[in-house]
Amino acid sequence: MAQRIVVDPITRIEGHLRIEAELDEANKIKTAYSSGTMVRGIEIILQGRDPRDAWAFAQRTCGVCTTVHSFASIRSVEDALGIQIPKAANLIRNLMIAQQYVHDHVMHFYHLHALDWVDVVNAIQADPAETSRIQQSISPWANSSPGYFSDVQKKVKAIAESGQLSIFANAYWGHPAYKLPPEINLLATAHYLEALDAQRTFTKIHTIFGGKNPHPNFLVGGVPFPIDLNSDTALNAERLSIIKDSIDHMIQFVDQVYIPDVLAIAPYYLEYAGLGEGLGNFLTWGEFPDTDNSDISKYLVPRAVITGRDLSHIEVPDPRDFERMKEFATHSWYDYSGGDQQGLHPWQGETKLNYTGPKPPYEHLEVEQKYSWLKSPRWADTPMEVGPLARVLAMYASGHQQTKELTDYVLKTLGAPIEAVFSTLGRTAARAIETKVFADLMLTTFNDLLGAIKAGDTKTFNNEKWEPTTWPSHAEGFGYMEAPRGALGHWCVIDNGKLSNYQMVVPTTWNASPRDHKEQAGAYEMSLVGTPLAKPNEPLEILRTIHSFDPCMACAIHMVDADGQDLGETVTGMSVCVS
Repeated sequence: MAQRIVVDPITRIEGHLRIEAELDEANKIKTAYSSGTMVRGIEIILQGRDPRDAWAFAQRTCGVCTTVHSFASIRSVEDALGIQIPKAANLIRNLMIAQQYVHDHVMHFYHLHALDWVDVVNAIQADPAETSRIQQSISPWANSSPGYFSDVQKKVKAIAESGQLSIFANAYWGHPAYKLPPEINLLATAHYLEALDAQRTFTKIHTIFGGKNPHPNFLVGGVPFPIDLNSDTALNAERLSIIKDSIDHMIQFVDQVYIPDVLAIAPYYLEYAGLGEGLGNFLTWGEFPDTDNSDISKYLVPRAVITGRDLSHIEVPDPRDFERMKEFATHSWYDYSGGDQQGLHPWQGETKLNYTGPKPPYEHLEVEQKYSWLKSPRWADTPMEVGPLARVLAMYASGHQQTKELTDYVLKTLGAPIEAVFSTLGRTAARAIETKVFADLMLTTFNDLLGAIKAGDTKTFNNEKWEPTTWPSHAEGFGYMEAPRGALGHWCVIDNGKLSNYQMVVPTTWNASPRDHKEQAGAYEMSLVGTPLAKPNEPLEILRTIHSFDPCMACAIHMVDADGQDLGETVTGMSVCVS
């Protein structure tokens, strides 16, 4: 039997993902398998409920991705019922969505992905004066003195000497695949800690518009927050000032910390510009609509399908296409009424559980049979990658000027060809590129909102079709959201005023899906093929590529019964088995 690596769980926070990889004689991965290890159930819970309440349940899909599921849900219901939201409401939604991107991407880079490249313990060996020099050479960020970095170094040293690594636990410190000099390790570690504090400012937009964060409030037909400059309980001048300050802080952090750090770290890992792609096929549902949500030609992020790396041809996918948009359960622990070889469009989707695998704990997945709680979404029978790289490629190929300029600048800085974007490093750089685009978009959108307010366009809710007596007896809706992790779709079916079916196809389901009816691997599985491992018992290289997708397993799989009771526990940390 070939040597098989098992990493379970592989994610730093959402711990329901198992990766198994078979190695060849040179310790290169020749095949890999991705398994979601907890069961899905949110769609079952939503059946029979009022569609206007669906967002409140759907956002509980995940404790991190609350906003994205809420937006996909309310857009799905609005699409089904033909509800058009007011201009000001759309601007507020776009502000909340852009803020979600910046917050999510910055936190992902520093807290979920950077430690795959940054050896925190090695920062103890750094010269703080040299770290200061490097910081001042790459950006005007204020925290740049030798004394500042010396204080950070002392904190790291105290943690390491205590034997309790706390937030820096569960990593392969000292692994030979770490290449950064100590000074850049110290620089990135300092910014890791600063990013923790920055969240307080980043989340203020959601707190104001949604009343709280996480789990902000949302509303079918608009936003649940009025505009009245003379009211203490509405969007007034004081709150607008807080929002502007928050936007300015986010732009500054992205410009002076996040992007300079990515460009400082990347040159030491240029081999990852040739590793980690996998599929070469990409899908986006689009994002940042104009007031008319139905006019997809006005989306900032295009609705697009790119296949075979061909940026000269973009197909516009129709989520209502029953022949092309399908989910398969051939290797998933679900049953379809018509058999496991058929695919179902989400409006026809079924969530019928059928666990046929080994009882945990088990040695290996039964990969010839069913081996995951994730289904296999496919577009035109083809596996797709979704996420930041898909969006940046779609914007780049469609001629979005800022995206093209930033992408070309990053490639020129790294001395890399355009083909380098199709990789682990390209995926990580794409996340930084779109963060800059969307951070700047926040300022533009904020100014547009100010313009609407000055013009008296302050309506934030359309109640014309709010009452069920105005609804058709049968309606179907599609709700989209380009979540930070990729294309998110909610498909709802409403019969006689209640949800008769509700299906979510989330980004991690696209990326982490198991084999399908044609035995085609998903994005995670294909991305690992050909990756060499320096130490098979410490597969840092696997973490680098899988974390570049930013897995969110809570979105893809859940273990909650109809009464809301947990049926299992999330295991934090990481374990590795080599056999």
